[in-house]
Amino acid sequence: MNIITKLRKTSKEKYWDYFILIARILLAYTFISYGYGKLTGTQFGVSPEVLNTPLKDVSLLKIAWHLFSHQPFKAFIGISQIICGVLLIINRTVILGAFLFLPIVVVILVIDLTIIQHEMAMGFAWRLSSYIILDLLILWYYKDKMKIIWDAVWNNTNTKFKFPVWTYLLLPIMAISLEISLMLPKVLVSFITNPTQFINGINSLFSNF
Repeated sequence: MNIITKLRKTSKEKYWDYFILIARILLAYTFISYGYGKLTGTQFGVSPEVLNTPLKDVSLLKIAWHLFSHQPFKAFIGISQIICGVLLIINRTVILGAFLFLPIVVVILVIDLTIIQHEMAMGFAWRLSSYIILDLLILWYYKDKMKIIWDAVWNNTNTKFKFPVWTYLLLPIMAISLEISLMLPKVLVSFITNPTQFINGINSLFSNF
């Protein structure tokens, strides 16, 4: 390989590297700005006029915007987007940020397709799909590191010990038992702090059978 070929190859890799950096900044800025908007109240919520309108006359978009404006949902989404954006900017955490970006943006896309009118929804679908493609390109760019993560997650993942077959048959029963045991502290606290209400709740529960 002569020096000119090497320079051309290096130049192409450099342009590709710079494009990935641009994509990271775009996705990070978009998520940080939208997340900040949610935390500061510029996103979600409806006017008092909409709140006084009969539900049947309110669009799905405004209903969703009203529901999404409640806490802790709004803060959780806003903070998640900001964290994701910051992770995309930092070199050491870009892969984690790209992974976190995917489920958030896909959920947003599904919500938009559900609650927004068709014409507007198609515009959002195009934009968000473009973001998804950029995010996948970022993950592909770091495919060497992705292979390490893939091998660590999927290869040779098993329980540390072998168990008899009959123990696997008991797993559904044991899982239900675990579910019940997780509720016991809450039941005990309810009984100790408000025994009258607890007993009335039990009586009401059995009266429905």
